[in-house]
Amino acid sequence: IQFNAFGGDDWSTLRSAGSEISDYVNRHTHVTLDTGQVIFGDTTTMTADGPWQYELYKLSGNKWVNSDVEAETGAGIVPYVFRRKSYVNAVQWTIGLEVALLVKDKWRLCLSTDHPNGGPFTEYPRIIAWLMSKEARRRTLRRIHSKAAKRSILDELDYEYSLYDIAIVTRAAPAKILGLKNKGHLGIGADADIAIYDLNPKEVDFSRDYKAVRKAFRRAAYTIKDGKVVVKDGEIVSSHIGRTYWTKITMKDPSQVDQLVDEIRDRFQEYYTVSLSNYPISEEYLHRGEPINVKAAI
Repeated sequence: IQFNAFGGDDWSTLRSAGSEISDYVNRHTHVTLDTGQVIFGDTTTMTADGPWQYELYKLSGNKWVNSDVEAETGAGIVPYVFRRKSYVNAVQWTIGLEVALLVKDKWRLCLSTDHPNGGPFTEYPRIIAWLMSKEARRRTLRRIHSKAAKRSILDELDYEYSLYDIAIVTRAAPAKILGLKNKGHLGIGADADIAIYDLNPKEVDFSRDYKAVRKAFRRAAYTIKDGKVVVKDGEIVSSHIGRTYWTKITMKDPSQVDQLVDEIRDRFQEYYTVSLSNYPISEEYLHRGEPINVKAAI
């Protein structure tokens, strides 16, 4: 949501619209979102928005790679550095945290960096520390562009995430939103995908000792995949072939599917250099394919 949460009319009046978006989300239950949190430092932007990547290339002066994928989409890649002292970058940083703290129903919110655009997912521990500690947020807030800091409501937000909140926005909510019934919980029938961290809530004040939070989440004591230990004390101890999820769509009227496929096939013949038959991947090529059953309607 961060990349779509700007207020103002131009660069000079650019501001966060995180509070407006959060207010809408809090009043409407049909919305789910991911934060797209910005991380200061080097990243690589990747998007199908080719024209924007060209603009980013001109703004940053960094190398630009762009491509067109048939008539369907495009791709652009531009290295980028999010800087604390850049007003725009600082505003972007405040947006993700404002939304994460203001949205009341954490079950409709997912923690993300829009990897790799806002930053690498390896920096999730840093974001978790910001969410769990107002002092951690203030420490970074004092180091960003002063104008962005003054215009942000971030320093006024006292809410601090609990471990339950973190478990929801990083595990339970994404699984529920995606319809993955065996993921995101420890109930009967769940896949034994478990991360264990060396972090005792009875001994650590998460709000004050946010560095301990960041350290613990950076290096899992154990990571268990399908009941098999794959990481111990932050080190990989075994490999594991995961699942490939795909959507298996059914409709009340199968003829609608046939009609739609015929229309798509006509478009392929008219515009593409490959045929529609080049696109499907048979289940036999999937090591561990798992369908997500979806009932669709037109």
